Parts: sequence; structure tokens; C-alpha cells
Amino acid sequence: MTATKNLKMMRGIQKVCSHNRCMFLEPYASSLLVTCNYTSSKPAPNPQNLPRLPVPKLADTLQKYLKTVKPHLNDEEFAVTTSLVKDFLAEGGLGQKLQGLLQSRAEKHINWLEEWWLNTAYLEYRDPVVVFSSPGLVFPFRKFPTQEDQLKYAAKTLLAALEYKALIDGNKIPTEMMGKSPLDMGQYKKVFGTCRIPGEKRDKLSYNENSKHITVIHNNHIFHVDMWGEDGVLLSEDQIIQQLKKVIEQSSTPNVKGVGILTSDNRDNWAKAYQQLIKDNVNKQSLEDVERSIVVLCLDAAVGLWECPNKDARQNLAAAQTIHGSGPGCNGGNRWFDKTVQFIVGADGLTGLTYEHSPAEGQPIAVMVDYIINYLDQNKTKPNGPSAKPKPPVKLEFVVNSEVDGMIKTAQNNLDKLASDLELNCFTYDKYGKNFIKSQKLSPDSYLQMAMQYAFYRLYKTPGAHYESAATRMYAGGRTETIRSCSIESIEFAKAMLDSNVPPKEKMAALKKAINAHKDYTVQALQGFGVDRHLLGLKLTAIENGIEIPKLYTDDGFKKSAHMRISTSQVACKCDAFMCYGPLVSNGYATCYNPRNDDVNFATSAFVSNPETSCVKYRSALEEALKDMHDVILHSTPSKL
Repeated sequence: MTATKNLKMMRGIQKVCSHNRCMFLEPYASSLLVTCNYTSSKPAPNPQNLPRLPVPKLADTLQKYLKTVKPHLNDEEFAVTTSLVKDFLAEGGLGQKLQGLLQSRAEKHINWLEEWWLNTAYLEYRDPVVVFSSPGLVFPFRKFPTQEDQLKYAAKTLLAALEYKALIDGNKIPTEMMGKSPLDMGQYKKVFGTCRIPGEKRDKLSYNENSKHITVIHNNHIFHVDMWGEDGVLLSEDQIIQQLKKVIEQSSTPNVKGVGILTSDNRDNWAKAYQQLIKDNVNKQSLEDVERSIVVLCLDAAVGLWECPNKDARQNLAAAQTIHGSGPGCNGGNRWFDKTVQFIVGADGLTGLTYEHSPAEGQPIAVMVDYIINYLDQNKTKPNGPSAKPKPPVKLEFVVNSEVDGMIKTAQNNLDKLASDLELNCFTYDKYGKNFIKSQKLSPDSYLQMAMQYAFYRLYKTPGAHYESAATRMYAGGRTETIRSCSIESIEFAKAMLDSNVPPKEKMAALKKAINAHKDYTVQALQGFGVDRHLLGLKLTAIENGIEIPKLYTDDGFKKSAHMRISTSQVACKCDAFMCYGPLVSNGYATCYNPRNDDVNFATSAFVSNPETSCVKYRSALEEALKDMHDVILHSTPSKL
């Protein structure tokens, strides 16, 4: 199928992407729990009878790879990379051998990448999930004049989530489509009742679809709260509010030894603490209780949301709260970062969620958020209940010995440093949105991606390797492929924009050329024919078979093109929400964006400790890029008068 036909097939599709770890990472219970560590040799289920993820042709991938590395190399470096690619592709060479082994794996697995990706990108990744992996998602701001208002909002959020869960459990979520191709809906099943459990070198996932309780955290104290009474009836809104009041009454003083902070630490540190904790049976039962729960609800302390001077300041504060809780001195210990979904309801109206990324991409989360916000805005009242026999909340006890106490203090110090090092600049660009871009017959996503390319080049006068995730859910067990947004065409466009001697029509032509190149790569990535996952598969094939890793992977072309200084995701919530997360590399930027009809919500981040980056400068460059592109369009478009 040609790229043009593919693009036609893709028209009208709303692409929702989510943050992902870098694609070249090195690999490193209770009977009530179904543990999913994805190490079984049994094939994954394929209930929708979707096609298998293809193994791209080696020559096609390497040809595409050479084109994507060219912007990052001088002529001498590119000649070396070209030579390595030629050797790798040679008949009877190492590339052909690895390709054959990978194809053999694909014949035995419904999705040859699924297990590898989960392990290498997530479960074996040892840095904290906080900042480095788990995104925050900020809900539209609220005002809670009283504690009653906060708890009412929390109760409604829980009821909306449970209603959404019932749709998932009943297979009533409409199957999403890409053109005429149905998409894998399996990730929706993993949103609720899932928890990541730390292990040394590799974590695992636990999943419980039949849980009837949630975990509530207040002042770093952790509670079991049943959502159904002893009579099997779902609690009413008022009954949930009463349960939350009881939680608050039992946790009026902050718990300085709260174990939740441990989930924010390096995964090996947390794994060691976990093993210490479960030696005590009380701790073991409490940990399993959290792991089995449907979701976590964080009842947070006020952070001065409405004392912020403007919306930008509120957005930055909210982003910090949803990513890391602003450290242990604020709400950073009032979390259980291993839980797939943590709803955050602050005392002064800061609301949102944090989600642990390993079980699912952003699509189910974004759809859930729109569902919940719609539920809240309609001020729905559940017709259920009340239950005749609600169960009182149970405070989960933890026995903290001196060794674990030391680990808690270490985790507190580490989170404090990490939170202090993350610079955030979140803002709403309100000059125009996707309606204007569409009116020019341009792709909003590709347009915004080129704006980021131009902004980076404006700042550094050098190409920025640029990651955007594309969902591969048209295949069974599909997760993501990388869209390499930095291209020969994107750099030519940036250079044209910065050259005052280039007339507007030529700048416009360069913009369209760059957008079309991005759209073409996007279609290929969505169909599983990008560069990165195939190269990762070949590398992991070598490791698994005891074969020396090819020189291709230590070459400048590989290293520079995979050092993603711009990490981006489109998370298209209909409501005025936005997702936020940390950069992929130390000298990089994260840019998550929600393009709406007449504005775009941006959440950018960088590391304070790196002297090369500044979110203030990056934001300014991005706003200038969007203005310049708008002006070029107007100046190159013939007047209709």
C-alpha cells in the first residue's frame, strides 16, 4: 500500500499518544492476585483476532534509518554509518542472521515485541517511575470552599470511575478504529486493579479484576475503603463522603514514616525495602491490600492553588503535584506511585491523576478522564443505594523497623532532589488551535511537531533528535512505535524560517514538505514500520542468543539519533486538561500537548541541573515558532478579495 493511500486511510483519526521510555534501554503474592510478569512462553491471548505485529524487511528499515540519522551527522560520520549499514545488511552477514532469528520468534508469538517491550522499557527500568516514566494529568481547576466540597468531588470522581470500569468489564467500550481496522482494546482491561510490584532487576505487574475496595491516602496514612457494603450494594455518594470523613478523622496528623514515599525511589532501592517490609505479616497483608485495590485516591493538603498570580502558575503547580507531589515536604509522600491510577483531589481544588505507565498507553486514560469530567460537569447522581450495611474504613498498619526507617529517609531525600531538579513550564497557547491549522488543509499534529523542531533549531542551531509515540494497536498486543520527527525536511524548514532572504511562499513550501514527510513517517509507524522497534528487536535477539551486539548500535549515527532531546506526546482530551512528564535525556525537553479547537495546552519540562536547557527559553521559542508559522501562512495565501 502506498504512503498516499495510507494517508487517505488515516484521515479523520484522532491520534492519542502517551509518554514512553526511550526505545533502546538496556535490559537489566497472594492467591487472590493474578500476577502478570509476562515471562511465560505461552502466546498472548488474541480475543479480537487481530493481525500479528509484522517484522519489517531489513533493507527497508535500514534505508529509512539512514535517512533519519543524516540530519545529525557530518559527511564523514555519515559515510561511516553508511558503511556499517552496508556490512550489517550484506548477504550472509550478522543483520541477516538476526533478522532470521527475529522472524522465527515472530512465528511463535502473536506479538514478537510485547513481552520484550514491557520488560525492557518498563519492568527492568531502574530509575524511579516518578518523573522518568509516570505522567501526571491535570484536570480542569476547581474551587473547594469547604472540606465537604472536596469530598463530594472525590466521591463523584470515584463513582464516575466505577461506572467507567463497569463499561470496561462488560465489554461496552466501543472498539476504536483506525480507518477500517479495529484497534486492540486490551489495554482498557488493565487500567483498574493493576499494580506494579518492585523486584530487584525486574518488577512485575499484579492484576485483580474483582476487587471491591479502593486505597485512600491522607496525610501519608493509608486506608482500605470498601465501595460496596456487606449487602453487595454500591455505596451512595453521601455514604462515600462519610467514609472519607472517617478517613480524615483517623489521620489528622501527618505520618512522617509513611511507606508510600518508598514507591517514588529507585526501583532497586524500593525492591530492597519491599523485601524488608514483607518479612512482617502485618506489612505483607497491608501491601497486598493496596495492590489488590481498584485505584488509589490521594486526599491532598492545600498547596495555595488560588494564591497563584495567573493560570500559568496554577498549571505549573498542578503539574508538579501530579508528577511528584512537590516532594516529601508537600504531598510527595501521600502517594502510591506503583498503582496504575491515582486520583488526586487537593483541599483547594487542584485535581488530576498520576498513572503508572507500564500496563497501558495514554488512550484509555484520556478517554477515562473525559468520561469522568463529563460526569462531574453534568453533576450526575447515582441511582444506586444507599447500602444498608456499609463497611467502615480500615487503616492499614505498617511496622517500620530501623532499617526501613532509614530507607524511608533515603527515599525522602531522593524525591526532594528529583522534584527540585524538574523545571516545568505549562501554558495555554491561545492565539489559535487546530481549527485554524485544519482550515489550511494541514495536519494539526504534524504542524505542531514541526513547530517544536523549528523552536529547538532556533535555540540551538542544531537538529534535535525528536521522539513522538505512535500507537500500533491495529495489531494484537500492540503498544507503540517511534515517530522520528526530526528529518532532513524539518531542518530545511527551520533553516528557511530563520533566513530573512527566503520569501514567504518558499517558507510555506518548506513547511508543507516537512509536514508531509512527518505524516508519511507517522503512517508507517502506526503500521509498525518505523525504525526503532525493529532495531530494538534485532538488538534483543542478539542478546538473547548470546551474539555480540553489532557495531551499528555503538556508532555515532545510532547514538545521536536515539538521544531524544525532544520527547513529545499528543494527549487529546476534549476537556481543558493536560498531561505532563519529565524529559527522556538529561539535556532534553519534554513537550506534551493537547490541541483543542482554538488553543493548545502545552506542558514542557527540563532538568534544572543541566546548563544547556531552559524551559523559559524553550517556551519563548515555541511561541515565536507558532507565530512565525501563522504569519507565513497568511503572507503566502492569496487574498480572496
